[in-house]
Amino acid sequence: MKRAELPLRLDDLPLFATDKQIAEAIVGKDMAEKWVRERLPTLAKKPGFPAIDDFHGGRPVALVIRFYGEYLKLPGQSAGKPDGQEDESAWNRRKRRA
Repeated sequence: MKRAELPLRLDDLPLFATDKQIAEAIVGKDMAEKWVRERLPTLAKKPGFPAIDDFHGGRPVALVIRFYGEYLKLPGQSAGKPDGQEDESAWNRRKRRA
């Protein structure tokens, strides 16, 4: 199957995409209009969901991907929160022998 025949993915979108393009990549072409009309207004109010960049005329796709990674709690998608205090005493300071 050619790429054009497959469903649109977020990775297929340009750097900045329209809400319709983003919707098609997230929920598919058949549900895109309903998603934009009914779901997008709720998502747009959530912290972290990217706003439309007026200069570029779309939302930054990389930030949409990061938002969904955090929203769905996918591994490796954290915003860089610290994982705890470093325990320097745990380091082995012995020199290696050749």
